[in-house]
Amino acid sequence: MHAAGDVRVEDRPEPTIVEPTDAVIRLAATCICGSDLWPYRGVVPVHGQAMGHEYVGIVEEVGADVRTLSVGDFVVGSFMLSDNTCEICASGFQARCAHPQAGGIGGMQAQRARVPLADGTLVATPGPPDPDLVPALLAASDVLGTGWFAAVAAQAGPGRTVAVVGDGAVGLMSVLAARELGAERIIAMSRHPERQALARHYGATDVVEERGDAGVARVKELTNGLGAHGVVEAVGTQEAFLQAIGMTRPGGHLGYVGVAHEVQIPGIRLFHAEIHMLGGPAPVRRFLPDLIRLIWDRKIDPGKVFDLTLPLEQAADGYRAMHERRATKVLLTV
Repeated sequence: MHAAGDVRVEDRPEPTIVEPTDAVIRLAATCICGSDLWPYRGVVPVHGQAMGHEYVGIVEEVGADVRTLSVGDFVVGSFMLSDNTCEICASGFQARCAHPQAGGIGGMQAQRARVPLADGTLVATPGPPDPDLVPALLAASDVLGTGWFAAVAAQAGPGRTVAVVGDGAVGLMSVLAARELGAERIIAMSRHPERQALARHYGATDVVEERGDAGVARVKELTNGLGAHGVVEAVGTQEAFLQAIGMTRPGGHLGYVGVAHEVQIPGIRLFHAEIHMLGGPAPVRRFLPDLIRLIWDRKIDPGKVFDLTLPLEQAADGYRAMHERRATKVLLTV
């Protein structure tokens, strides 16, 4: 991405092993994330960066210190690097790994890529996947794992009502996760018929079109005036965050995973809300083994969130489609 709205597919140097903990993979598929639209729309600075952080593929080469992966393995990777051994990783927050090499990964909208900290970042599938499972496994790399973290943070579970603010890919995956975690009632906030239908497919029991204070009022109306036990914030704007706080009942749980931009929370409002809050970059690596198994056993199909598939060479068209809301999430074939 050279500038806001300026995405080009270019030749780049072939990736190689740099550190003994690296792996080089040949991607089977990649995709465009909703968070990629922030720089595309000029909301955050653009520095000519290589784009993409969601990926699945086949291991082609491993460094001398890689122990859990072999050449030929089909792997799913997290969008955050982690060694998966430090104290922070051991506590389940791999997105904040203390290893000096840890952090976000980029450049995955490509044919081949280098993955640092391969043992702690990549998870091998039980074998080569059937082609129809590849989109679902790709979703696990970020949006499914992020939605799952959000639902866990919102304490989704039996007997509980969960509301989801945001009907993009992460919001839809939060609906799926809330269902799998046993939530009794799932309220999806959406104004788009196609996304409403997919939300219901994934387990939404109610759809609310109102936003802001009207959205808060509607959710309270559906919950005997109390608000939801748990709320997912999957947008990252001021309006969405304040709406999510307002929809959470006292003592409830708010899981926030929308990448926040210019969000400011009035301290007095948070003081009187009296809610639990947990969020940030999702520790996808924590959930990957279980998510891969659920997909492998065909118990969930997060791949339906991709509603447009394009070759990598047409990545710019994919960005445009998501920016114009003609697509929820674009899968790029390589």
